[in-house]
Amino acid sequence: MTLIVHKYGGTSMGSTERIRNVAKRVGKWVRAGYQLVVVPSAMSGETNRLLGLAKELAPQHHDEAYARELDALAATGEQASSALLAIALQAEGIASVSYAGWQVPIRTDMAYTKARIESIDDARVRADLQAGRVVIVTGFQGVDPEGNITTLGRGGSDTSAVAVAAAMKAQECLIYTDVDGVYTTDPRVVAEARRLKTVSFEEMLEMASMGSKVLQIRSVEFAGKYRVPLRVLSSFTPWDIDIAQEAQSGTLITFEDDEHMEQAVVSGIAFNRDEAKISVLGVPDRPGIAFQILGAVADANIDVDVIIQNLSKDGITDFSFTVNRGDYARVIDLLKTSVIPKLGASDVVGDPKICKVSIVGIGMRSHVGIAAKMFRVLSEEGINIQMISTSEIKTSVVIDEKYMELAVRALHKAFELEQAAA
Repeated sequence: MTLIVHKYGGTSMGSTERIRNVAKRVGKWVRAGYQLVVVPSAMSGETNRLLGLAKELAPQHHDEAYARELDALAATGEQASSALLAIALQAEGIASVSYAGWQVPIRTDMAYTKARIESIDDARVRADLQAGRVVIVTGFQGVDPEGNITTLGRGGSDTSAVAVAAAMKAQECLIYTDVDGVYTTDPRVVAEARRLKTVSFEEMLEMASMGSKVLQIRSVEFAGKYRVPLRVLSSFTPWDIDIAQEAQSGTLITFEDDEHMEQAVVSGIAFNRDEAKISVLGVPDRPGIAFQILGAVADANIDVDVIIQNLSKDGITDFSFTVNRGDYARVIDLLKTSVIPKLGASDVVGDPKICKVSIVGIGMRSHVGIAAKMFRVLSEEGINIQMISTSEIKTSVVIDEKYMELAVRALHKAFELEQAAA
C-alpha cells in the first residue's frame, strides 16, 4: 500500500467541527487504499495561550530550567489535538492511534524551544500501519537523550511531518494549511498575487528563509536533504473532493529539472517583518573580530541573518547584522555585558523596526541586471536600502519596516508576477 503523510496546521484543527472534517478527509484517503500517518499542529491559538500563561507567571525568567518547562507545557497543545483527531477518526469507523513525539520516539538534541531532530524510530508506527491503523504523531516535539520533552520552534510541525515522511519513505508529504498553495507573494499584501503550480526546492528554501510563512525553513531543508516530495494545499476545500483532483491541487515543491517548471526570472517576493538590526560601533579591525561578536551570539543559540562589515578607517570599523526581533533585547544585553568590554568597541546600537524584502527566482542565474532593477524600483519609491544580501537565486534588502508593503507591491508589479509564466 502507498504511504502518504498528511500534516494539518492549527487553523485546520481550530475547532471540533474542523477536526471532524480532517477526520473525514483522512478517512477518504484510507478507504481509497492508502496508508496514512497524520501530523497535526495544536488547535489555533492554543500554543500562544499556553506560553502566555507561562509569561504571566514568570515574565523575566529565561534560564534553562524555565525553557525545559516551556517545552513540557507547549507540547501539550499537539498532544490534545492528536488525541482529539484519533477520537474523531474512531467515530468515523477508522482504526487510529495517537502518539506523542517521545512515544515514537522522535529523538532530538537538547536545545529547548529550538531542538533539532536527530533520528526517528519508525518500528512502532510501521507495526500500527500494518495492522490497518491510521497513525497520528504529534508535530512540533520530540525527546532528548535524557528523556526530556523538547519542541522544535515555531512551525515545527512542518518539520516533524517532513522528517516522518523521510524516515518512512512516504510517497509524498501533503501540507494542509489555510492557503491553497505557494503564491508569488502574500495575497493579503498584494491582491494580484498568483498561486504557483510548481516551485523548485531551491526557490522554496530561499522563500522560507526570507520570511515566507507557508513552510518552515527547516521542513524545506529536510525535504531537500531526503528528497521528500512536498505539496502545499488547502484544508478548507470540501473534504469529499475527488482524491485525484485533490492530489494535483495546491503547489508542488519539485526536484525536477528547470525546464519542467514555470519559467520566470523572478518567481516570488518574500518578506519578513520579524527582523532587528544591531550595529557594533568602533570595532578594532583585526582578525577574529567577527568570530568574537558572532560566536558569542551563536553560543546563546541565536540565529544571525544579514551581516555587513564596513570599510575600515584608521584601523576601526563598524559591524552590523540582523537577528529575529524576538532575540533583539537578549543580543543587545549580551554584547554590552560580555563582548564589547573585551573588544574595546565604542558602542552597540540597534533598530528593532526594520524588515527584509527579497526577490527569489531560479531564472536569476541566467539573467543580468535583476538586482539593479530591484534597486531602481525601490529608489523610485523613495525607499532607502540599509543592507543588501545576495545568493545565486535571490537578492534581499533590509529597509525601514514602514515601507515594507509599498516595496512588496512595487516589486511585484515591476517583475510582472501577476502574469503566468510563458
